[in-house]
Amino acid sequence: MRTVLLAVAAALLAFPAQGASGPVLRIDFSNPGLTPSQWSMVIHPDGSGHFHAERGIAPVAAPEIMEPGNVDRDILLSEPFASRVFQTAHDQRLLSGACESHMKVAFQGWKKISYSGPDAQGGCQFNYSRDKEIQELGDSLVAVASTIIEGVRLEMLLQHDPLGLDKEMEFLTEAEKDGRVQQICAIRGILERLEGDSAVLDRVRKRARQLLGEQEK
Repeated sequence: MRTVLLAVAAALLAFPAQGASGPVLRIDFSNPGLTPSQWSMVIHPDGSGHFHAERGIAPVAAPEIMEPGNVDRDILLSEPFASRVFQTAHDQRLLSGACESHMKVAFQGWKKISYSGPDAQGGCQFNYSRDKEIQELGDSLVAVASTIIEGVRLEMLLQHDPLGLDKEMEFLTEAEKDGRVQQICAIRGILERLEGDSAVLDRVRKRARQLLGEQEK
């Protein structure tokens, strides 16, 4: 019996080890002039992942804007998006660290993208990349982070300032159209809450319904 129990325990311990050896992409972002000033996001091929953000010490741009504090939560992105992310992550220029353009362009924030998997590992840090696919990868991941942060802001407004949801949802709808936020599915939970909450404005519920419909396309 002791031998059987030890064998079962060994098998259970093996599962996390196998999961940990799968491909993982991580992005670390920093810009002291923004709120939050630092964040990191880990993504797995199935779209699951984790997001962590530190507010930093940047002054509040406008007192009426409700800024989230630190954020730490699991996330779920779409599998097609995750697939594109991992496909680009195999770019040798990214894996070898040669992706910063060194061009004199406006500071957009440092983006450190790292890939680790059984086939390869590597990464690089850049403000702006001359490589179109790598630059677009960085922009997309920043847009996903913006979506998650917007979701946190909506949760705060729902709890503390329901009337403020109207303006915030208007911004979110416009930002989704022009790509400033991506992967609305990452905040599906709060959008479903808003859509079903009869206590919030009808416009808020309608926009939440529209955004939920967009993610199904």
